[in-house]
Amino acid sequence: MKQPITIETTVNSDINNVWKHFNEPESIKGWAFANEDWHAPAAENDLRVGGSFKTTMAAKDGSFSFDFGGVYDEVKTNERIAYTLGDGRKVTIDFAPVGNAVKVTESFDPEAENSEELQRAGWQAILDNFRKFAETH
Repeated sequence: MKQPITIETTVNSDINNVWKHFNEPESIKGWAFANEDWHAPAAENDLRVGGSFKTTMAAKDGSFSFDFGGVYDEVKTNERIAYTLGDGRKVTIDFAPVGNAVKVTESFDPEAENSEELQRAGWQAILDNFRKFAETH
């Protein structure tokens, strides 16, 4: 088994705002994509242990789309989310207040199809998009 990949960002906002925008479906649709050629036209989120989530990520030109989803293993409000993706990979996200900001750290099991560098870059781009969204909403 490969080592998890870890990415992080610091969001200049309070923990309640960061948590809300990370988890509310309407907010997720505003940031859950890696670049401006993509969007997230649909999002569902049942944020509780055993609950599931699904976000549709799609190319704006309609050429490609996929559903990203899984089931929650751990939910600690304003602190941690852990889930298992549909293919069995594990993801954890930690939220840590740092002064007037929040450090968001994601660790995820890599998949075998794409290089670790590509996966790191893609997940980091989405997390950076989240930071921009949460800081302006």
